[in-house]
Amino acid sequence: MNRTIAVLGSTGSIGTQTLEIAASLGIRVAGLSAGRNASLLAAQIARFRPRIVSVADAAVARTLRHALEGLPAGPYREPLEILCGDEGNRAVAELPETDLVVAAMVGIAGLGPVLAAIRAGKDIALANKETLVAGGSIVIPLSRQHKVQLLPVDSEHSAIWQCLWGNDGKKIRRLLLTASGGPFRHASAEELERVDVAAALAHPTWRMGGKITIDSATMMNKGLEVIEASWLFGVPVDRVQVVVHPQSIVHSMVEYTDRSVIAQLGFPDMRLPIHIALTWPERTEGICDAFDPFDPRANTLTFEPPDSARFPCLRLAYEAGRTGGSMPCVLNSANEEAVARFFAGTVGFTDIARMVEGCMERHAINGIVRDPGFDDIMELDHWARSYVRAFGR
Repeated sequence: MNRTIAVLGSTGSIGTQTLEIAASLGIRVAGLSAGRNASLLAAQIARFRPRIVSVADAAVARTLRHALEGLPAGPYREPLEILCGDEGNRAVAELPETDLVVAAMVGIAGLGPVLAAIRAGKDIALANKETLVAGGSIVIPLSRQHKVQLLPVDSEHSAIWQCLWGNDGKKIRRLLLTASGGPFRHASAEELERVDVAAALAHPTWRMGGKITIDSATMMNKGLEVIEASWLFGVPVDRVQVVVHPQSIVHSMVEYTDRSVIAQLGFPDMRLPIHIALTWPERTEGICDAFDPFDPRANTLTFEPPDSARFPCLRLAYEAGRTGGSMPCVLNSANEEAVARFFAGTVGFTDIARMVEGCMERHAINGIVRDPGFDDIMELDHWARSYVRAFGR
């Protein structure tokens, strides 16, 4: 396929699957950015021969150079350029020869590179929901200004996007955003108080990175997706309805004003929405398992409402989306830091929602920024993380 891409977050779950699909389609990879997994990045460099890569810091860069010793020269005239940090991520995002940037970095760290890619006129395959949750008020106008396409990679947003193809987006009545319900769909409030990291990482249907898996267990992931869908498809958050669908086969639905409902179905496999974003506007032969309505996995499809009492993160996300301004940024940053503390073992599972809610309440008292710029978002990100780090200490 005649396309050249850069991948931000190449060693994560979405990044590795993106490269698998790129290889199957013959897509050229010009740039990669990663964090600290130098060994995996070295293997990706040996296979895809990018022109530029970026890593977390100089120490990782030294490890990577050592791992690449003896690798023959690549297809470019210049030797491989290894950069670090935010500057390196922006350089990968702005590569002149790319026409699509896959934004698969985790967390708000992905916002800066995405903005750089948009300003450079690159279409964005967006797998980083935090970019729109925290910075939608910047990203959406900027993408329109530069006539850049935002191609959703989240399975639910890809499903909605596909259901809108050939239809009038102004005729949307509701977006029905499906959720698996996570591993604790039937857990009592008392059981949730005792959840440990291993249990929270045991997702019943999807295999994802650690942070997003914890977010799925708290249902914060679905709350972030509500805000993301609001920005992507231009509807208020209250017209995005979450529907728990444990089988994860109906990936989402669109209800139109005439009450017709269109759904997109498939067995759980993130390679499908990635493939669709990489090949848009065409549809090409895929590598996922074909959907079979007679497969036992598809014999029973059930739907139920979410329980916001047991999973308050979903309620908090709706509140942040309704409030708008800087509140979604604070919600997101507080959640990122709270999940980090849960991973570290310094707080419990249900403390995640308590810390996020406390941070939101304090931010409301301090004063919401109605039209936050990039500097405002970064400052509030720092503030929210500091609040959560100090919570309960």
